[in-house]
Amino acid sequence: MKKVAYPYILWMAIFIVIPLFLILYFAFTTGDSQNFATFQFSLDNFKRFFTPTYLKVLGRSVNLAFISTIICLILGYPLAYIISKAEPRKRNMMVLMLVIPMWMNFLLRTYAWLTLLGRNGFINFVITKIGFKPLELIYNDKAVLLGMVYNFLPFMVLPIYTVLIKIEKSLIEAAEDLGANKIEVFSKVVLPLSMPGIITGITMVFIPAVSTFVISALLGGNKYNLIGNLVEQQFRWTGDWHFGSSMSIILMIFILITMALTSKFDKEKEGGGGGLW
Repeated sequence: MKKVAYPYILWMAIFIVIPLFLILYFAFTTGDSQNFATFQFSLDNFKRFFTPTYLKVLGRSVNLAFISTIICLILGYPLAYIISKAEPRKRNMMVLMLVIPMWMNFLLRTYAWLTLLGRNGFINFVITKIGFKPLELIYNDKAVLLGMVYNFLPFMVLPIYTVLIKIEKSLIEAAEDLGANKIEVFSKVVLPLSMPGIITGITMVFIPAVSTFVISALLGGNKYNLIGNLVEQQFRWTGDWHFGSSMSIILMIFILITMALTSKFDKEKEGGGGGLW
């Protein structure tokens, strides 16, 4: 092994391997989180999680993450397709406009929605001026879903866009020369060849969405806790690092299973576009 790789190995050991080991250690033990001498091996943390209360929270997290991913895909694919078909100069400007909001802090972007959706926010201000009663736009699942879509939509658009601009125009021209109309070209050439970007986008949206806690805390008002909120509460407020670590392990396993399924689906779709003729 080359010596130049040693700093990277040291970096991974300190910031990846050791933290993961500590999370595993805490997850499979009980005792005073601040006193290692009291730790005892136990599976009680995992048994505690697999109760209706916590499973319901996990189900809500997965449901919201799934819906937000689908919405991001429905909105993101047409947007990525439009950008990829634009002239290079306009294309770069459109990508820049998409990326600029991501330069702002994630927390500030989410806070901005409070001024829009709040009972005294801008939207309700306009509604009341028109003569209608203010709406309850915040502190519910819909507000959390909106925050997820807004924050994670670029993670869907950019991978799809990157794949679309790399599709050889000669393949599309060949399909058109063989009599395929625009719908057939898209469904049998463009869409199959863009599947790697779609799978990457789904992964990049679903994973942060299922583990988020900032969006649900701000836009949900802590009324609609997700699994990320429970993990945060165990470490920041409750002080039960053992239970928090066990939930983190379960969440990581769930995410790894999701990534394995999407990766398998991606491999099955490799070579798309061959079924046109």
